[in-house]
Amino acid sequence: MNQNAATATRQTCPTCGQKARRVSLHTIRSLLKEPAASGFQNGESCCQTDGTGCHAITEDTGWRFCDSPACDVVYFAEQSDDTFVKSQLKVDVGVKETAGDRPLCYCFDHSVTSIKRELEATGESTAVEDIRSRMKGEGCHCEVTNPSGSCCLGSVAKGIEIAKGELVTTESHIDSKPPSGRGEKIAKVGTIVSAIMASSCCWLPLVLLAVGVSGAGIAAALETYRPLFMLITFGFLGAAFYFTYRPRPASDANQDASCCDSTMVGESDCCAPETTSRWSMAAMNKVMLWVVTGLAIAFLAFPSYVGLLFGAGHNVVVTDDMNRAVLTIEGMTCEGCATTVAEAIKRVDGVIAVEVNYETKQATIGAEDCCPVPIKEIQSALAKAGYAGEPIDPTD
Repeated sequence: MNQNAATATRQTCPTCGQKARRVSLHTIRSLLKEPAASGFQNGESCCQTDGTGCHAITEDTGWRFCDSPACDVVYFAEQSDDTFVKSQLKVDVGVKETAGDRPLCYCFDHSVTSIKRELEATGESTAVEDIRSRMKGEGCHCEVTNPSGSCCLGSVAKGIEIAKGELVTTESHIDSKPPSGRGEKIAKVGTIVSAIMASSCCWLPLVLLAVGVSGAGIAAALETYRPLFMLITFGFLGAAFYFTYRPRPASDANQDASCCDSTMVGESDCCAPETTSRWSMAAMNKVMLWVVTGLAIAFLAFPSYVGLLFGAGHNVVVTDDMNRAVLTIEGMTCEGCATTVAEAIKRVDGVIAVEVNYETKQATIGAEDCCPVPIKEIQSALAKAGYAGEPIDPTD
């Protein structure tokens, strides 16, 4: 056997093949767990005590440090098959990790995670400057804290670039996420709420009248804002149609394709399977949109049919055999107001029939033939509902 080959010094990692640097026995003994550490005697320290840091190892120590993330080997012997892996060390080997905290400076607690936090907060990292200013003191002990046994400035500089790259990747991933649907939901809810408010000039006085609360002036005040609420309703409805029917960005489709294309044979599919149900989420959103549209139209048109809802089936027609009175009604702004006026007059004792005409702004009231029409009480009821009534002289 060739003697030179037998005693050749291995400089590359036996697992990943990457060229490795020398490491002192002092470092190995300090960082290995027992019982592995007891097999090493304390070697000569390479770190100075005058604040100049650690100098490079030039003598042959017989051991090397592998910093490649591609394998678990941390230390390997130059002339034997002896190796030590990450699990046999007391600390995490940050340069060999691709995720997690990844410590880089073991003396002053700098890691990829801490660098990322600083970059997010200030836009720059001062880790290198901090280490350079503090390594001149007595706090620098790279040889017994850093698995490489050497100064960490190079690793920290690389870690800063890694942190920047990961932040850019994270931001790109967030930007490429499909819409959450929040805008669509807000638009649909806004459509219903604004449509309800647009018709509140008709239904709110009826509600107040039913519970016995005065609604004086409410109908007129709300009618003033009806055009604005209608405009807001159509604005929300337009936004809802946009969010529901807008084309899907091509980037989302490409992202799904790349996900499925990257699935390896024998592994479970990384992408959600295509739905086989009759109703997909997109279809349900479209159905809900049209339901919302129907509700919005129903609320906006409420003043047009409110009379049919509250007047049909229980109106008593004013006849010639009744004592009758005609009042001019002030404050009506739509057909819905005519219904509110009729309901207010019906609640007055002595009234057995009432007919309200929105176009002529008049109310015809009928009472028992034996009793006069209670004009004062009717005027009081109208005032409580937010309207005014003046009797018309039958001789006019």
